Amino acid sequence: MPIAQLGSIELYYERAGHGASLLFISGTGGDLRVKPNVFDGPLPKLFDLLAYDQRGLGRSAKPDIAYSMVDYADDAAALLEHVGWRAAKVIGVSFGGMVAQELVLRHPAMIERLVLACTSPGGAGGASYPFHEIQHLKGEERARHLISISDTRLDAAWATAHPEDYARMLAMVAADPYADEPGREMGAQLQLEARAGHDTWDRLEQIRCPVFIAAGRYDGIALPETQHKLASRIAGARLRFFEGGHLFMLQDRAALPAMVEFLNS
Repeated sequence: MPIAQLGSIELYYERAGHGASLLFISGTGGDLRVKPNVFDGPLPKLFDLLAYDQRGLGRSAKPDIAYSMVDYADDAAALLEHVGWRAAKVIGVSFGGMVAQELVLRHPAMIERLVLACTSPGGAGGASYPFHEIQHLKGEERARHLISISDTRLDAAWATAHPEDYARMLAMVAADPYADEPGREMGAQLQLEARAGHDTWDRLEQIRCPVFIAAGRYDGIALPETQHKLASRIAGARLRFFEGGHLFMLQDRAALPAMVEFLNS
């Protein structure tokens, strides 16, 4: 397995494809063992794609210490150095977008172009949904909550009108094949605690690389109004909304091509 020893942390990573260097930073709870993932989509056919399990998650190390957003950003920078990339294009999705903001602010020379997808700046710019407040919810109870905020169209009326679709979605969201894995719950909790402290709002004006902000029109996690604030703070940032919620990249076929066009422009 490709394990990178980066200072005191070991990170599991995967790399595939050919072309320009592209780092993909996943969202809350991201685990490359869960399929399909970014390597099952079009990006490895278009880029030299690098993705990894962040600290506390998947097959990466789960040290029982406090994590910070600076830790996550520096992990990403260290991984780029480990694979020999002096700079790369970056896609950060949801929590990964928060990490990507810290990454570009702390290591600006490493980022050529940046896609921030369904994410938030925190602070006065607005935070994403406070997942740390619902960490006690498990299984179907948690899934019911997540479905309704992931896409604001999927409310109680929709669930009643589409019982079979709702049941399938409920089972899919509730499933966690690694729930009993040692350290999994602890690592997930530590990630959420770091996420709760995310705040780049007062520093966003320092970003100088080209930025594309992509968002879902019906996202109840990274709110549409927050995307406008995020875009207003970054000079020259492009903002585009797609037909979907927090998972708009899967819901709107125009989303990934738009990101690819930006990354290659």
